[in-house]
Amino acid sequence: MSTVSSDLLRTFEPLSSLSDARLQEFADLCYLESVSAGLDPFRMRSAADQMSYLVSGQLQLHFAGGGSEVVAGGTETARVALLRAEPITHAKALTGVEMIRIDRDLLDIMMTWDQLAAFDATHTGRFKTLGSQSPAADPLPANWNVMSGVFSVQNLRTGGAFAHLPPAHIGELLNRFSRVEVKAAQVMIREGEEGDYYYVIDAGRAQVTRLVGGVTVTLADLKSGDAFGEEALVSEAKRNATVTMKLDGVLLRLAKQDFIALLKEPLLSKVALAEAQRMLAKGAQWLDVRYPSEYQYDRYPGAINVPLAEIRNAFNLLDKSCQYVVYCQSGRRSAAAAFLLAHRGFKVVLLDGGLWASRSEKT
Repeated sequence: MSTVSSDLLRTFEPLSSLSDARLQEFADLCYLESVSAGLDPFRMRSAADQMSYLVSGQLQLHFAGGGSEVVAGGTETARVALLRAEPITHAKALTGVEMIRIDRDLLDIMMTWDQLAAFDATHTGRFKTLGSQSPAADPLPANWNVMSGVFSVQNLRTGGAFAHLPPAHIGELLNRFSRVEVKAAQVMIREGEEGDYYYVIDAGRAQVTRLVGGVTVTLADLKSGDAFGEEALVSEAKRNATVTMKLDGVLLRLAKQDFIALLKEPLLSKVALAEAQRMLAKGAQWLDVRYPSEYQYDRYPGAINVPLAEIRNAFNLLDKSCQYVVYCQSGRRSAAAAFLLAHRGFKVVLLDGGLWASRSEKT
């Protein structure tokens, strides 16, 4: 396999409508695949979940209804993906062929975001730009250049919060975010304060710290695409950590009420105890996010313990193929943990009301 250029991708539809920056991102994820004459390029990888483009050679497609079609690379017919009204049952390379494959869902997500961002830029949806010295700076259009770090192909393909955002909410989300220019050493949220905003880092880096026994302990380092500030908003508690910028950068900021309406509610899936138990019987895993002292004496059988304060450090340890059922005492801490996990693409549901509510169901 060899790499693909953005110029080559631009010859195909609907890829030609994407920006140069977006095409380059896709080019970095694509490869030119060679298939020898006589072979079926879809034998190992189904055509159903791919947007496949024929670059060169001749390929015969066979359809479920019994018909067939020959497509030649470089022709007008080959400018569109190898998708037809009828499902492709199999194919045969009549000559050696070269193909490009793109994940169908990923492309659809990017086309949705790209078109809604372009619409908002020319209509009412515009970011407000808030600099440290100028709280009422001129607005900037909501476009991919502004949002390059947060809504990149790489971030959306990992299945985080924005990939799962209901399409109906995308335009409104773009309209309600404010763009905040920040400086190194600037404190964005402070431990013990009330939660008011949700932040996503578009550019720059930040550090998460907490006071433990009078000593400042570093909990996490955040980079472009990472979010912070959600825990207090989800659990309706005070800030449990301080976030300080390590470098100059740009943040996207969302007010509490907008965060709850556009991100929290769509992303959190709640289940009652009976449904949770059915999921456990099918292989799901209890995840207890309370303190170890609580977990030690009072937990569901088989539960693993990752305290809310440590959840960010567990992203690389937990299994993304596993379904997790998250719980705590009341549901507050588990709601915050579930949001953080869902934001990172984990399959997670929340035990509605926590241990207190689920145990009252039994009585």
